[in-house]
Amino acid sequence: VQILLKLWRNGFSLDDGELRSYSDPTNAQFLESVKRGEIPVELQRLVHGGQVNLDMEDHQEQEYVKPRLRFKAFSGEGQKLGSLTPEIVSTPSSPEEEEKSILNAPVLIDDSMPATKIQIRLADGNRLIQRFNHTHRIKDIRDFIIQSRPAFATTDFVLVTTFPNKELTDESLTLQEADILNTVILQQLK
Repeated sequence: VQILLKLWRNGFSLDDGELRSYSDPTNAQFLESVKRGEIPVELQRLVHGGQVNLDMEDHQEQEYVKPRLRFKAFSGEGQKLGSLTPEIVSTPSSPEEEEKSILNAPVLIDDSMPATKIQIRLADGNRLIQRFNHTHRIKDIRDFIIQSRPAFATTDFVLVTTFPNKELTDESLTLQEADILNTVILQQLK
C-alpha cells in the first residue's frame, strides 16, 4: 500500500486526509515511529501486516489547506426494482430495416393529416416502428401488431407506455388523446 505523509506547519496529513495536530499524543507517537524508520502501528493495522510504502513531502513552510474532494464515480452495480419495462434481447435494427418496416406497413395513413411514429417493443424482444395519424386509435396499434406478427392473434396482451408506466386500457382513445405521439409502447403478455 502506498501512503503519502505530508508535513505542514500546523500538523500533518496522510494522503489527502484531515489535518492531524503535532500536539496530540497519539499523533506524536505516530511521528516518533516514522522518525525511528518504523511503520507506525496504525498503518500496520490498516494493511493487516502487508507491505507499506511511506512517502513523505515537506510542506512545513505552508499552512494546511483542506484539499478539494475528488469526484469518485459510483463503481457498484445497480438493481432495477418494480419496472414494467422488459429486457430487450434483440439487436438494434439498422435505419434501412426501420424504413422497410414502415414501408411494408398495413396501416393506412392520411397524408393530409398530422402523423407520428410509434415504436412498439414486442414481448418476444423484437421491435416494430410504424407511422400513424394522430387520429388513429390504440386499437389500431393492437391490430397492427397482430397483422405484423400473426402469432400474437391468439395471445392475450396489453400495451403499456414506458414513462410514466401506464397500461393503455381504453383502446377507443386516439393516439393524441392518449398522449402517446412519438413514443415507445411495450407489449406485455398477460
